[in-house]
Amino acid sequence: MNRREFLAAGGGSAFCAIAPCLGRQAYAEVPTRPFARDHVVERARELAEHAYEPPGRVTGPFGHLGYDQYRDIQFRLDRAIWSGEKRGFSLELLHAGFIYDTPVDVYLVEAGAVEPVRYDPSLFSFGHNDLPAHPGARLFSGIRLRYPINTPGYRDEVAVFQGGSYFRSLGEGQVYGVSARGLAIDTGEPHGEEFPLFRAFWVERPMRGARAVTVHALLDSPRVAGAFTFRIRPGHSTLMDVDATLFARAEIGHLGLAPLTSMYLFGSMERPRFPDYREAVHDSDALAIAEAGGDWVLRPLANPKSLQMSAFAANNLRGFGLQQRSNRFADFKDLEAKYELRPSVWVEPKDGWGRGAVELVEIPSDGEFNDNIVSFWRPARPLKPGSPLTYAYALRWGRPVTESGLARVEETHGGLTVDRSKNLFVVDFVAPLDVAAPGGRERADYFPDAIEPDVWASAGEITNVVGYPNTVTGGYRVSFELDTRSVALSELRLMLKHGDEVASETWLYRWTG
Repeated sequence: MNRREFLAAGGGSAFCAIAPCLGRQAYAEVPTRPFARDHVVERARELAEHAYEPPGRVTGPFGHLGYDQYRDIQFRLDRAIWSGEKRGFSLELLHAGFIYDTPVDVYLVEAGAVEPVRYDPSLFSFGHNDLPAHPGARLFSGIRLRYPINTPGYRDEVAVFQGGSYFRSLGEGQVYGVSARGLAIDTGEPHGEEFPLFRAFWVERPMRGARAVTVHALLDSPRVAGAFTFRIRPGHSTLMDVDATLFARAEIGHLGLAPLTSMYLFGSMERPRFPDYREAVHDSDALAIAEAGGDWVLRPLANPKSLQMSAFAANNLRGFGLQQRSNRFADFKDLEAKYELRPSVWVEPKDGWGRGAVELVEIPSDGEFNDNIVSFWRPARPLKPGSPLTYAYALRWGRPVTESGLARVEETHGGLTVDRSKNLFVVDFVAPLDVAAPGGRERADYFPDAIEPDVWASAGEITNVVGYPNTVTGGYRVSFELDTRSVALSELRLMLKHGDEVASETWLYRWTG
């Protein structure tokens, strides 16, 4: 079990005692009419019309499990739903306990008929644990889907929904890293964050030989209820089409749609602060934004010394995501964590999301087990009671999306000048993917002689800007110096230009003293 399974349990800000919950009626009732997404939407609407009721919490032996005890509880692979039906997918249930102490209801849907999945201790192996059996209790904490994306005949993990409204996926040949959430509320606010949670899941039985599966989820939180539908298509990159409808109980001004959560401990910019044998430690290294006009923004992530919040205003943006552009073993040199195999996640809004901003929250961290990076879309308008919000987007889990047709930012390095009086920045660009040479090599002749770096700083003075070909990578390197003049913060911007034409992604960086 990796750290994501223990860090993604955020829904725990409000719970009730659970012993009575073990025998209580399931939170989401089985419909008498044929099931459709509208059923979940109506359930969310009904929830929002009433005061919020905190979910039950597992106590007793399952609520007091330690890390090793919980890790010993494993779903029996031979009991997986659909495992012998040649439907491509199999479904597993995740046990409640340890920090996953909020039970959820799970339903199977076939031809419009809904059947609840009943808890049965025989579904699990409890290892060295001596735990009481509670047939029929509410002791599921989430679901896991498997599909053969790496080896024919073997079903790999392709999606997990567990803890708050967290879920995660990956592409072929990858390991889990960045996570997504259904919704973020008040992230980074001084008064604290509100963590919505998924209360129930409906999983549609896939057709024989199916390559996609549909999961519906009911979201609830003190100020909002919502219905989510995920259509999941695993592969080289795993694609998720997401439809969501939100109903507010109270006004929410700081709302985060399609939130992504990741870990960034250090890269080349922070390495002097970390006495570590590895070159870098992070699940993601950059926030990428595709603006409506065709421009692309690349913001390298940072582990700041104090909380940093950034907003990138946009109108009907084309997409954004947390990316892992470092994809070589030499970038990390960690044989166990395999950070070079962590997925990038790209959010592509559908039907236009209007005005708002991509927000980035960077939280100081001193360990790689802390998810300290959050990014999401914040609509310009608040969510208010009586005005439901329906929106849709696609998620792509896999290799970084870099379809800009512009030169790409490959690496960012920094340090001090020889006399240690100024900050030195070195940024490497490479050619767009669609003009790469055969075999994936970078074209050494892509960057014309007339290319010029354009550098700007919000505070301090930029000096000694130099651009020149990188003869090793076939790319283009820009170096410049920043005299901070005792300022505490400076926003930096760099792009390559060919005459009046922008020829690269726009590199943005926030320097803090």
